[in-house]
Amino acid sequence: MDKERNSEQKRVDTIVAKIESSLTKTHHEYKKARAERSSVEKNYVQNAKINTFEVDDQMETNAEVQQQKQLVAKNVETEKILNRQISLLSDLRNSPYFGRIDIHEDGEPSPETLYIGTSSFNDEQGNFLIYDWRAPISSIYYNGTLGTVSYTTPMGKQRAQLLKKRQFRIQSGKITNMFDTNETVGDELLQEMLGEQSDEYMNNIVSTIQKEQNDIIRDTTHDLLIVQGVAGSGKTSAILQRIAFLLYHSRADLSAEQIVLFSPNLLFSHYISEVLPSLGERNMRQVTLAEFFAQRFEGLKVETLFDKFEKKSKTSDNTEITVKEDTAFMHKIKEYVTRLDNSHLFFNDLILIDQVIFSSSEIRLLYSKLPVAQPHYLRHFELKNILIKELKKKIKKELNAQWVLKKIDSLTEEEYYSLLGDYQRGRFEDIEAEVTYLSNKIVSAKFEPIYEAIYNNYFIDIYHQYNDFLEKILPDDVGTFNNQLEYHQIRLADCAPLLYLRDQITGEGQNHSIQHLFIDEMQDYSLAQMYYLHAAFPNAHLTLLGDSEQALFHEIQPPQELMESLRQTINPKKARMIELNKSYRSTFEITSFMKALLPDGDKIQAFTRSGSLPKLVLTNESDAVAKLLSEAQLLLKKNETVAIITKDIAMCKTLLSSCKAKDAPTLITNNDRSLPKGLVLLPIYLAKGLEFDAVIVFEVSQNNFAANSSRGILYTICSRAMHDLVLISVKGVSNLITTIPSDLFAIEQDITFKQK
Repeated sequence: MDKERNSEQKRVDTIVAKIESSLTKTHHEYKKARAERSSVEKNYVQNAKINTFEVDDQMETNAEVQQQKQLVAKNVETEKILNRQISLLSDLRNSPYFGRIDIHEDGEPSPETLYIGTSSFNDEQGNFLIYDWRAPISSIYYNGTLGTVSYTTPMGKQRAQLLKKRQFRIQSGKITNMFDTNETVGDELLQEMLGEQSDEYMNNIVSTIQKEQNDIIRDTTHDLLIVQGVAGSGKTSAILQRIAFLLYHSRADLSAEQIVLFSPNLLFSHYISEVLPSLGERNMRQVTLAEFFAQRFEGLKVETLFDKFEKKSKTSDNTEITVKEDTAFMHKIKEYVTRLDNSHLFFNDLILIDQVIFSSSEIRLLYSKLPVAQPHYLRHFELKNILIKELKKKIKKELNAQWVLKKIDSLTEEEYYSLLGDYQRGRFEDIEAEVTYLSNKIVSAKFEPIYEAIYNNYFIDIYHQYNDFLEKILPDDVGTFNNQLEYHQIRLADCAPLLYLRDQITGEGQNHSIQHLFIDEMQDYSLAQMYYLHAAFPNAHLTLLGDSEQALFHEIQPPQELMESLRQTINPKKARMIELNKSYRSTFEITSFMKALLPDGDKIQAFTRSGSLPKLVLTNESDAVAKLLSEAQLLLKKNETVAIITKDIAMCKTLLSSCKAKDAPTLITNNDRSLPKGLVLLPIYLAKGLEFDAVIVFEVSQNNFAANSSRGILYTICSRAMHDLVLISVKGVSNLITTIPSDLFAIEQDITFKQK
């Protein structure tokens, strides 16, 4: 094998030299593009300052300015493209590829050797030296075992014989590991990569994609794809590679701006933000559910999933909330709008400063004159047009008002030229035309807020309308809703129903440009929210991923039951669920402990990476914090990131107040966007989707982790640990742990503890 390795290293050296040559050339082109942009910008600034008085000169100058604006934009885009190429080539220089396949295609005279990497690389003659992992032929590397294989091409299925599959670990241009295998990715390579320390950013997994993950990544036929994956199964990584694949596969019809990913929190958004750029793709739009709703409820504080989780831990009375989270509640809204008559429609006054421009009664009268046989959304559309026409009449009446003429007379030179704009200067036939133009500008600017209010449907009193709906369907909740509204707040459970009500009346609120919608941690979303998001993005293919065992807001739901609920809610044409049951994140010992926490834990397959047994530390209240910090310091000696994860933020704050400043961990809150190295302290909800070298679970008492309601929470906390897991208890131990076989964890005790 040494001879083979030397031969492979020579090829790596040759490829790296070619990459460096290409990198030098691209750097030169980048510097040239920057210089050109700088020159164009300089000319643009000079021309923009030219003060001309002749009409012909002005027109010529404006044409030059517009042309230079376009040149600047073009040069900026060229710079971005070249910068991305530099980044890709730099990564390739370090690690050109990770796989090799030798194939003999049907009809070809001889076998061919192909090398697979994170992106393609050609020589000057256009020959592929490295194939992009997303290329059709590269699927053989992920799905094929030695022997007859097939892969999909634009011309249909192509058959071939897979003669060899070789895997590499290349760092800084040197092969550190190399072996032949019949598997997707050999355990030896996985052992090496999974044993590394965690990082601030998630890394792409293109070199270690498993066959079942590859099925997720390359699926282009289903409009609903559900990925049910156990903790640490690589579902989020696979989804990000799926986005990269879709951008590659449909590059002529799909852009990153047409993809939206709903993340569980800001920390997670930051954590995954480097995956797509590392593959040469732009990041898709990322948003949390609360951010999405907050953009639509201007002036209201929208409850976040974090707020909801914290509130749930303090109260068990969620009857009204549960009703609102079901699809049936959304169906009732649709029925309500269908039966809604004019007398139960509510409108707002449109007020400009202290003047009512359109009163609610005036708007109601206009609406009542529209054909009753038409559905509300058609009448609403016609009403908007009428209001805009009426507004234009009001603007026209104001043009010659005394205040307008006074305003024109008092304009400063800067205000005057700002109103005229580059295009209009010197184009007026006489002074009257100029005054008319300026008057129109001034009056239109004054009434702009009213136009915006009409455009954004502020003339509809949607909160009063929703209140009316609640009085008919859920009267016990009316008081709570109105009380929240009085304090400019809205519960998460009210957001989807209220927006759906608005959209049913207006016929608006849909984004038809989004082609793919991804939702992570889907088990934390209600069916009503799923229903609304599907309605809001009607053309989007949905990819939903999560783990029913990690449910934080309700009891664990079997995957097939969850699948059926979503199928009935979304009603897709073609749906598919893929289950990922092998956990790669944690050591075999930690995964075995996690499995024992679940009733159906046997379905989870542990990856055979060995480590220490999880440790249960029993201590007393007076020594608890000292013991916690002592364990943390031991873990920090061999790990870069150690997380103390609690059930809620209240316990985080209690712990922090008990720590001395020099020993205190960094508290992570809902507003934090990144994780520092070292010791951190955070509640479980903010740890969703993240991983740490070591995790300490504080106070695993029966009071804190009751059997059914907290099973998913404890499982989720433990599943964040990659290499070490420590559980600390002060007031007894939860039955969730005492029922686990004693050989799955070690016990360190300062007080008497009886194993059940």
